[in-house]
Parts: sequence; C-alpha cells; structure tokens
Amino acid sequence: MSETRTELIVGIFVLIGLAALAYLSVRLGKLEFIGSSGYRVTADFDSVSGLKPGAAVEIAGVEVGRVERIGLDKYRARVALRIVDGVVLQDDAFVSIKTKGLIGEKFVRITPGGSDKIVKDGDRLRETESPIELEELVAKFIHGKL
Repeated sequence: MSETRTELIVGIFVLIGLAALAYLSVRLGKLEFIGSSGYRVTADFDSVSGLKPGAAVEIAGVEVGRVERIGLDKYRARVALRIVDGVVLQDDAFVSIKTKGLIGEKFVRITPGGSDKIVKDGDRLRETESPIELEELVAKFIHGKL
C-alpha cells in the first residue's frame, strides 16, 4: 500500500511539473495559437537580413504585433505582420527593420504616416527600409567608399 501511495505522489508531482513547464514555454516563448486576434498586413523588403518569424513589431517602442511569416515574392522578401486589434495604421506608414542594441535581435519598427486612408486586414504597406548590414558598412569603410 505504501508503494502505491508513493507512486501516486510522484505521478502527481510529475504532472504538476509538466504543466508548469508548458505554461512557462507559452509565456516566455510568447507563443501564439492559430486564430490569434488582430489583423494581418504585409510589407516587401529588399532584404530582411536576420529577421525571424515571431519577432516584435513596435510603434514608438511599444509592441503592437509580431512577424507572422517571411517569404519570397518576385525576388523580394515579403513579411506578414500580425497587428493587434485597436492599432490603426495609415497606408503611408513607414516600415523598417531595426536591431535592438549593437548586435541584438531584429525587430520591425512602424512609423505612423499622415494619410487619412487606413489599412485593412490583408493590405500591404509600401514604404519600407531594409536593415543596415554591419558587414557592408565595414567593407565600405575598409575600401574607402564611405
């Protein structure tokens, strides 16, 4: 009887541990499930150089969405952004890829535009700026082209 009780306690402890691990994975990994709220917009870049799906989308330093998918369309990188409901973007908003810190992770920065036309789910933002590549800057500096 004592052995069965010990096995039951260990089993419950393992289940609690697995539940805690699953909770932390979702919270810390910022996982989103299919059907997550918000609307999707796309932006095309000449290069996304290190940007990954799941990266943050920010306006004025405040996270307003995530990079949902990155693909190739006519030799340009097409980035699908999932923007939270309630955030309004103008069709002339400026989208750029930035780096947190000197060699940190990449994120998408949106600078609001001044247009009266608001983007809807599935629209494309046309004003984009690809990230500055450190290797290119160093090469230009070394070869005296700066």
